[in-house]
Amino acid sequence: MQTGKTVSRSLILTLLSVLAVGCSNNDSYPTRPITLVCPWAAGGGTDRVSRQMAIYLENELEVPVNVINATGGQGVTGHARGLLARPDGYTLSMMTLELSMLHWRGLTDLDWQSSEPLMSVNEDPAALFVREDSPFTTMGELEAAVRDKPGELKASGTASLGAWHLALAGWLLSFDRQPTDVVWIPSQGSAPSLQELMSGGIDLVCCSVPEARSLLDASKIRCLGVMADQRLALPGLEKYPTLKEQGSNWTLTGWRGIGVPKGTPLEIRERLVTALRRIVTGEAEVDGRTFPTYMQGEGFDYTWRQTDDFATFLKDADQTFGALLSRDEFKTVKSGPVGPDAFPLLAGCLAIGSLTVISVGAARRRGVPPLSDATGNEPATDSSSADENVATSATQKLAFTCVIVATGAYSLAADSIGFIPVSAVLLLGISLLLKAPVRTALLVAVLASPIIYQIFTVLLRVPLPPGLFGW
Repeated sequence: MQTGKTVSRSLILTLLSVLAVGCSNNDSYPTRPITLVCPWAAGGGTDRVSRQMAIYLENELEVPVNVINATGGQGVTGHARGLLARPDGYTLSMMTLELSMLHWRGLTDLDWQSSEPLMSVNEDPAALFVREDSPFTTMGELEAAVRDKPGELKASGTASLGAWHLALAGWLLSFDRQPTDVVWIPSQGSAPSLQELMSGGIDLVCCSVPEARSLLDASKIRCLGVMADQRLALPGLEKYPTLKEQGSNWTLTGWRGIGVPKGTPLEIRERLVTALRRIVTGEAEVDGRTFPTYMQGEGFDYTWRQTDDFATFLKDADQTFGALLSRDEFKTVKSGPVGPDAFPLLAGCLAIGSLTVISVGAARRRGVPPLSDATGNEPATDSSSADENVATSATQKLAFTCVIVATGAYSLAADSIGFIPVSAVLLLGISLLLKAPVRTALLVAVLASPIIYQIFTVLLRVPLPPGLFGW
């Protein structure tokens, strides 16, 4: 008996030490995996730049840097996930031109001031592309087709009223056409749009040249014009003419930059800026290759801006698109049939509906009288069996309630307290509820939480909440 008590005390002390470690202070940054949120689909230009940036950041910061494609909501989902995260430096956002537009369209309250801008890493002008077998070989021929048959041509490149949609709409306005004279097909980025172009579902794509580089090099698509003041200087791209050379003064350049949530501590921002500066200037190398080398090889512009310059640039872009989106011509361009909150609202309604159906069904079952036996008499019930059934029902209700409470408690407490201490307490409570021996419950709580944490953060590279003080 004394040995059992000693083991139990040891397990309790171990559990308390696990809780203490889960909340231990660690002033160094970073100490765990970092998430870089990309607001657009895999395979597109923003995704490719994000993944290369993650490789170099991982090398500089010496922790895993995972790219997450948070698509949807016309860019709202990704920007919100990145900029509304906890300001602890462990969630970075690959911000794009759409951040200068979304709040002007009433889709979100987020704007550039919702972030702590760190550094821009890329600026690429928009361009117009058609399939190689398209009847259009010049911008003049495309303009003539729009004039002759307004509303017949279909285009894509991003979400409705996203950066490339506005680029196309601005080009249409530049020769006295309406933004609706070319039907815009919303998509999650340039990659799916180019696939649709190749399949013949649309007539043209508006995106940056690097995003279409592989199809251009394979001679599967044709670049009719680049929306820039002058031709691209990168080798192999200088052959594509600008719109200005073909009689249009319209230009639009997309940008990408790294930002963190508002309120991120200054020392963390300085650490990240130091790493980013080494990356964009080519000081940092991975396998003998630099970030500018990759960007040049893929045809991406690698213009970068320091923090203050980037912030000024964002402020100017916000004012420019505010004036553009306030024009009467753009009021006829719809943002889409549903907003970014449609799916969460639908999921919530379905969950409430399912819970209602389950509750009603359970209530009806409780009201069903016992079945009669073959003689027509109700079967005799043993009082002890009845008491046992009542006790079992009460236990099931308690277990169900505890699962709901535990889920809610984890959601509320894990981010601030940490995965390890919260999950240890919940595992202990659930194990005891299931009538597990105290020693077994303590053992599960002590061992499972840190093991699960290590599996996810180290092996699977999925960050779990470390807690207020890190772990």
